[in-house]
Amino acid sequence: MEIFGIKFTPLKIVQRNLEMLAAAAIIWGILLLIMMGYPLAIYLFFYSETSRYCVLLYFIWMYYDNYLHPIGGRRKQLKQWIRSCTLNRYFRNYFPVKLVKTTDLDPNKSYLFCNFPHGIMCCGVYSAFGTDAAGFRELFPGLDVSIVVLDQNFKTPFLRDYVRVTSTASSSEESLNLLLSTKPEAPYTARATVLMPGGAAEILESKPGTYRILIKRRKGFVRLSLKNGVSIVPVCSFGETDAYDQITFPEGSFMKKVMNFIRKILGLPPVFFIGRGLLQNLFSIIPRRTPITVVVGSPMDLPKIEEPTEEQVNEYHGKFVDHLVDFFEKEKHKYVENADSVHLEFV
Repeated sequence: MEIFGIKFTPLKIVQRNLEMLAAAAIIWGILLLIMMGYPLAIYLFFYSETSRYCVLLYFIWMYYDNYLHPIGGRRKQLKQWIRSCTLNRYFRNYFPVKLVKTTDLDPNKSYLFCNFPHGIMCCGVYSAFGTDAAGFRELFPGLDVSIVVLDQNFKTPFLRDYVRVTSTASSSEESLNLLLSTKPEAPYTARATVLMPGGAAEILESKPGTYRILIKRRKGFVRLSLKNGVSIVPVCSFGETDAYDQITFPEGSFMKKVMNFIRKILGLPPVFFIGRGLLQNLFSIIPRRTPITVVVGSPMDLPKIEEPTEEQVNEYHGKFVDHLVDFFEKEKHKYVENADSVHLEFV
């Protein structure tokens, strides 16, 4: 475009560049907070006399703060600003991410959203439930939403200060029970707790075009739902696994055993993932620009049983797996290419 002899970059290109920068900023920011929290705190404590006492006070504050606020997200105004900030809108448009509901949910009932698959960075879940960019408030009025993340995130210096003012909650049993058993403050009337039952281990199964999930041995979420009488809602992030590729190793190989060992110690596996870069599409850590559709299914109601037996947990776990498969098979044709050859794979 040229005006008065001056050439301007087309607005469409400017928009795409801003979306790319937003994706890079969010992904780089989160990864740096995850990787540099403890190293930076240790460096400041041992190698900088001026900041040593500040770091000591900070660790005391971490302990005090965690004790008082086990589920995080306590600063309402900052939390809402983060949810609605322009950066998140550009991040959502980068893929783009779309949130779809298949049925209306009762705004006076709380729900446990179980999302599959985890993917590498949960880009779809972040945009759909961690921000207002995809229209969650309009689609599910009255529901206050929280994304369950690893408890280690709330114990990592500097990262924990970020997750505390976002729509996240700890994966500890205490935190989940509190979310599922209590009503939120006004103006919300009920809660939607978003859980990824496959957890960090499911990251290792993420490959483009596949939907490999860990659920057969993951039954704790069913037990918690029965204890609180909360309905379970299947959620599928179609396209989530296409955002990144990764270098994988055969099951039983030495490297696979090392990765699983590190995951058990740190909570997160060492993943060799491949995205794209700012100036090239071949490799880096920015997710690929591929559509992600987060589809929320119909709830499966559960009775309230204060002390469910193993038989009851197994019964309702089996029913939910069948409900999840039916939901996936029904919806996949709308969002997956060559859908007839794509199925949920249980690991």
